[in-house]
Amino acid sequence: MSFWEVTLELLKGFETTCYIFALTLVLALPLGLVISFGSMSKFKPLKAVVKIFVWIIRGVPLMLQLFIVFYLPGFLFGKPVFTRFTATIIAFSINYACYFSEIFRAGIEAIPRGQIEAGQVLGMTKFQIFTRITLMQVIKRIVPPMGNEIITLVKDTALARVITVIEIIWVAEELMAYAIIWPLFYTAVFYLAFVGALTLIFGWIEKKLSYYKV
Repeated sequence: MSFWEVTLELLKGFETTCYIFALTLVLALPLGLVISFGSMSKFKPLKAVVKIFVWIIRGVPLMLQLFIVFYLPGFLFGKPVFTRFTATIIAFSINYACYFSEIFRAGIEAIPRGQIEAGQVLGMTKFQIFTRITLMQVIKRIVPPMGNEIITLVKDTALARVITVIEIIWVAEELMAYAIIWPLFYTAVFYLAFVGALTLIFGWIEKKLSYYKV
């Protein structure tokens, strides 16, 4: 196969990689924020349940979580419940939501208590205090660790192939049937380009938020 033919085939797989990345991010970010609120709840039973859940998800390899989400419902109900792609999105979203929740929690708890009390003295509601005082400072604090997790997500998308989701690494391995191995290494170019673009974006965001002193 020619270089351009291989490139076109890999681009098809890379499209799936991008879908996994984008959908995971869209679902995991808000879910992670909700989980972080649960882990900071004053209602101790809820707080305990959420913390145990996060501990389990963070402690079990993502690959195993993919197997559980895809195969376990089928084993219990006698037929597949989710498509391979849907199972991938569910497993990735839950996994990354738990990691994001810890980053959100750390960012929120790092805000000085005095600022929240000052907002209360001014008669602001909890929602106003969060959106006007806490939120932008939290965003500035969490951008670097969040950026690291999001970049890790780009590379973790390759795990989807363990339940036969046809992403870029899967395509490269299929091309090895033509007795060519270089497409497998060529995939690194796609990942490097993706990660490079994200690095520039996060650098720009950090620069824009630099006027928030923390």
